Amino acid sequence: MPRIGYHASHEQFPPDALLDLVIRAKQAGFGAAMCSDHFHPWTRAQGHSGHAWTWLGSAMQATGLETGVVNCPTGRYHPAVIAQAAATLACMHPGRFWLAVGSGEALNETITGEPWPDKDERNRRLHEAVGIIRALWSGETVTRHGALPVEHARLYSLPASPPPLFAAALTPETARWAGAWADGLITVSTERSRMQAVVDAFREGGGAGKPLHLQVKLSFATSDGEAMAGAMEQWRANVLEGDQNQELRTPAEFEAAARDVDEAAMRAAVRISADPVRHRAWLEEDLAMGFDGLYLHNVNRQQERFVDVFGDKVLPGLG
Repeated sequence: MPRIGYHASHEQFPPDALLDLVIRAKQAGFGAAMCSDHFHPWTRAQGHSGHAWTWLGSAMQATGLETGVVNCPTGRYHPAVIAQAAATLACMHPGRFWLAVGSGEALNETITGEPWPDKDERNRRLHEAVGIIRALWSGETVTRHGALPVEHARLYSLPASPPPLFAAALTPETARWAGAWADGLITVSTERSRMQAVVDAFREGGGAGKPLHLQVKLSFATSDGEAMAGAMEQWRANVLEGDQNQELRTPAEFEAAARDVDEAAMRAAVRISADPVRHRAWLEEDLAMGFDGLYLHNVNRQQERFVDVFGDKVLPGLG
């Protein structure tokens, strides 16, 4: 059966409110959860940036849900630290944690003052980090002298089975590259043809038969107008094309770059509708594409109503 999960957006809500929301989502019938891992919000209107790893332990204990996080293990974190954090969660919540890794955004990873590498170098470092993480999860004592040095590192608290290690990919090029080494793929909803290209590339690169997760960007509110207004207020900086999402460094820079984003661009990136039936139809199309985990992110502020209405009208019998 597919998993329909709630996405907890740390850049938009304080961590205590997010904990209440994920508990509410469990009570409403959501069967899984995931969260973002930010140091900064995308914009000052979002206004929050709780520490994901601190929050995950509380959320998983409070809900009993399978839960994942998307993380860059090569910037403000070292992959050995991420390996330890993930192993600890997997020890406490066996079979209920997954980790997705990506090459990161300057918004979060440049806070240490280190130079921001180009995309090719970030991918090389990500692949190196994956090797370090897997070696530590297997119980090895790890010493590496590459771009991410490690000296005599060993994890002494290990789960019976390591958690799945997914790749976070937004383009066919990254997805194809990740197919050979990732346990699964997570990508973001967009125009259907672009989603299919990412899925096809992952499968062609070695990911055939591996799980596919989708972070679904939607805006649901009491009217179509409110849904659009909420998306424009909270999420317009997240529909920028090209490399801007990875290269801009501050919320103020994202706000400036997004000034000219219009409603047409928003509709291409976010599913805008006040109709639960329309949202259910979109999700059924996602499942038909082969996604077995859908994590729903209502990008506006109306979270409680979204959780309750979707629990009542969208989730039952889906898939």
